[in-house]
Amino acid sequence: MTDETLIKFENVDSSVDASRSGSVVFFLVCLIPVVSTILYGGVDAFTWILISIAAAAIVFAWLTDAWKRNGFLIERSALLLPLTGMVLIGIIQIVPVFDSGIASELLAIPAAKTLSLDPYSTRFFLTRLVVYLIFFAAALTFINSESRLKKVIIGIITFGMIMAMFGILQRLANAEAIYGMRTPAQAIPFASFINQHHFASFMEMTGGIVFGILFGTAIGRDKKIILATAAVIMGVAVVLTSSRGGLLSFIGALMFVVIVNFVLKRSTGTKSGEKDPSQVIAFAAAGIGFLVVVFGVVLLLGGDSSLMRGIGLSGVTDDISNGRTHFWSVAIKVFLDHPILGAGFDAFGVAFPKYDSWTGAFRIEQVHNDYLQTLADAGIAGFACIAAFIFLLFRKSLRLISTETDDFHRSAAVGALAGCFGILIHSFFDFPLRTPSNAFFFLLLASIATVSIQKADKKHRTMT
Repeated sequence: MTDETLIKFENVDSSVDASRSGSVVFFLVCLIPVVSTILYGGVDAFTWILISIAAAAIVFAWLTDAWKRNGFLIERSALLLPLTGMVLIGIIQIVPVFDSGIASELLAIPAAKTLSLDPYSTRFFLTRLVVYLIFFAAALTFINSESRLKKVIIGIITFGMIMAMFGILQRLANAEAIYGMRTPAQAIPFASFINQHHFASFMEMTGGIVFGILFGTAIGRDKKIILATAAVIMGVAVVLTSSRGGLLSFIGALMFVVIVNFVLKRSTGTKSGEKDPSQVIAFAAAGIGFLVVVFGVVLLLGGDSSLMRGIGLSGVTDDISNGRTHFWSVAIKVFLDHPILGAGFDAFGVAFPKYDSWTGAFRIEQVHNDYLQTLADAGIAGFACIAAFIFLLFRKSLRLISTETDDFHRSAAVGALAGCFGILIHSFFDFPLRTPSNAFFFLLLASIATVSIQKADKKHRTMT
């Protein structure tokens, strides 16, 4: 039974294809993650102008769809609540209603200040949160048919493989500039990403989808060969980024899919009274074989140094990100001074100098741990929203996986949840979800992992 709801006006048309406006929303939902990835991960202000225009177009098309249906279609997902909570926290942080402690005879009224130590950055981050909320709600609502789900899955796999191949060729050519035009000043690029570690996160998510379909039962052996090739290409790209967190998370996504599929097959076998012990060996062999092929290809391409650093055997220590423990300790201090609502979204760069015991030569904008940064930025309230989102995501997705009868939908949900699992692991060591394109793909995968799909011959629709 789906939670998709049509809020009626009068004479409601509840058909999925009631208007082309819904197709426009679906197209924009697919377009935004792709465009933001191509445009350097969406980190530039100009890119956000384009994304904001696209978000506004989603709202307009959605309202047009509601007018043509004579009812507003929306997926009633509990996952929208934590994201809405984050938006409310951001609004509270930038409202100047708190006593600044500054007294002056020149002021007719007491001076006020915001909770955020950097109101401008928090305001911009809040804008992003609103766009993320619109995008996520639209994805949950309009990825509502088997055909749309397949289009999204095929698109993610194809785009991920293309970007992986582009990144590998770029690294083998020793190209220092992205598209031959842009050379990052304080990071090592990979493919279209300013930061190679965040490209690895992108591969974790797209790779999770590939693993989900590859280890599932929805497609034939001929197509699995293509998917296996795509998985190897993505794995090689991850290793060449030299990202230890990326490699660990990519393997984590693979192991997640293997374990979930083993549990599903064992559960099916138990219900039918048949158990096949060879399944354990088969899944383990497939996982190990995949890793052997990936590492072999990397060595063949001459990526010895990347492989050594990726598995933690390199002695390189000049990367600024190796100061993670110091950044983490500063984040904890910021949190202890602002425990309830934090120092403000994206305000860590302003808060850092006060607690920095180093020379002060660096201005650190990120904690290199998304969970600690959430505590520092939004306090207990923000962390509770993140924890609630993760809990609801896994509970709802695992419930869908265990009850779904359609092989493709189940495999897609397993892969999408695996991709989310991978980047959530990586978030312990870096800040991959601070890259907008990764955030969009994460929300897209969260939609795939939890959304109810209307079957071609049935219409499970609730009207209120």
